[in-house]
Amino acid sequence: MTDDHDLHVEMIDDEITISLPGSHYSVTYFKPEHQTGLLARIISERYDPLAAMGVQEFLAQAWKVANDKARELGWIV
Repeated sequence: MTDDHDLHVEMIDDEITISLPGSHYSVTYFKPEHQTGLLARIISERYDPLAAMGVQEFLAQAWKVANDKARELGWIV
């Protein structure tokens, strides 16, 4: 199993993009105004046979990492 720390986190304006280096996997999250949580805007779901994990595992870990970053930024509690 790949560690959350293997995921790359990038902030661009008001979006959090999580990617898995060496793969095609990435997902971008944002916090809509008047909402209490994050929503995914751009999801790369293309299967990557060379990735260290499957797309479902990536998305689960990316969600956790994005929420941790959003808490750190004060976007969510």
